[in-house]
This record gives sequence, structure tokens and C-alpha cells, in this order.
Amino acid sequence: MCGERFTTFERPAIGATVVKRSGRREAFDREKVRRGLESALADRPVADGAIDDIVARIEASARGGSALVTSDELGKAVLAELRDLDEVAYLRFASVYMEFQGAEDFEREAAALEQRSDDISVR
Repeated sequence: MCGERFTTFERPAIGATVVKRSGRREAFDREKVRRGLESALADRPVADGAIDDIVARIEASARGGSALVTSDELGKAVLAELRDLDEVAYLRFASVYMEFQGAEDFEREAAALEQRSDDISVR
């Protein structure tokens, strides 16, 4: 015995199929979602386990619907999670997902975030 402890996690083998913008199809890849979140949340003050929780919610949502999910739906789900968690990470992810071309795209999205915050605080 090596004295190490190992843990396994069970997940359903059959999952959702992602339909890409090009029309190409591929199996849902939770690690791809994780990598996108990790990039957006790099060096941000995020609670331990936050990324795991987000990935689990997105995966459950993808598996809970039809057998097909679009990459657009997944991107919007990630954006919604990040919007509530960390605005900087949201803007990082949005800049890639929405293909920002310049500072005006950041300004527009930051203004939309600010408006959303104002709307929520008024309630």
C-alpha cells in the first residue's frame, strides 16, 4: 500500500450533445466549461468550490433538457453564473464569448452590468 487516498466520482455516461455555431456537434465536456471559468476567474477572490458548483449546475442544466444544447445556451449560462459571482470575470468571459472588438464593447457591457445592479438595488 502506498498510503495515499483516492476518490472517484460517478457521472452519467450518456450526456448532452453540444451544437456548435458552425453546426458541428460534440459531446458536452465539463472540463471545457471548467477551463473557461478558471480563465475568467483567474486571480479573482472566489470561494473554494465555486467553480465546481457552477460546473455542476451548468452540466445538470445541459443534461436536464433535451439531448441537444447549443454552445450559445452554454455560453449564456456561464455568463449568468459569472454575472452573479464576479463582474470582472463576467467581463473577461463576455469579451471572448461576445467577440469584443474594442473598448466601446467593454464600456457597453459594463454599463449594462451597472444598470442591472441599479435595477436590483431599487427593488
